[in-house]
Amino acid sequence: MRKYLSLIKFSHTIFAMPFAIIGFMLAIQDYDANIMTFIYVILSMIFARSAAMAFNRYLDRDIDKKNIRTAKIREIPNGSIKARSALIFAIINVILFILTAFLINRLCFFLSPVALFIILGYSYTKRFTSFCHIVLGIGLGLAPLGSYLAVANEFNSLAILFSVLVIFWVSGFDIIYSLQDFHFDKNHKLNSIPVLFGIEKALIICKILHFACISTTVIIGLLGDFNVFYWIGATIFSSLIIYQNLIVKSTDLTKINLAFFTTNGIASILFCILIILDLNI
Repeated sequence: MRKYLSLIKFSHTIFAMPFAIIGFMLAIQDYDANIMTFIYVILSMIFARSAAMAFNRYLDRDIDKKNIRTAKIREIPNGSIKARSALIFAIINVILFILTAFLINRLCFFLSPVALFIILGYSYTKRFTSFCHIVLGIGLGLAPLGSYLAVANEFNSLAILFSVLVIFWVSGFDIIYSLQDFHFDKNHKLNSIPVLFGIEKALIICKILHFACISTTVIIGLLGDFNVFYWIGATIFSSLIIYQNLIVKSTDLTKINLAFFTTNGIASILFCILIILDLNI
């Protein structure tokens, strides 16, 4: 179990899961929902992400084996999990995701193949496009909208804006994360924004995406007529995004993990907690 949790980087659910909860909490302000719906939302997030990560590791197994950074720490290259087992694990989670979507409502069930196409298709993107980071952002950006649809069974402008926020946020920090493999990707003809534009310009693009993310938090706050807790959360979230852009520099990439995991994890959790407080106090 520990190996499979490591395979799918279960700890990284800390990025999208809080926004799925935000989408759910936003929906129950106007629609009725029971505890089972909330459980289905959480399960669908777990199954979708597990399928995507396991498939990514399966598809990238030869690349990971060649990469010094990943060869010893990732489970398929180091032999702790067989490639076939990872693929089976991904397929099982795909089936469970579709089943859970069926249990939620008809709209989620019909849209589940679209979600799977995006989150599984992401694993192919670095083979043909430098904008793979945007696709990852879209994949995680489905979280708030999907959980809103699970309750409301219809689209909502605020839920869509939260998805847009996540797209800008994730696309930006994935550019930062990809800097670790800049030389490897360049030598092996793998695509990324850093490979296409260089490290300095990639960091500028990251800043532009994160500026768009922060701007979206302001738009959401104004359109949603939120109260003080939202604005405190938005301020903390935005400040931590700015902080990660300050600590990662083209001349110093040693703080990538701090920027990627710690900063973003804290940002999403605190933002979620404060939005829940805002909606319920």
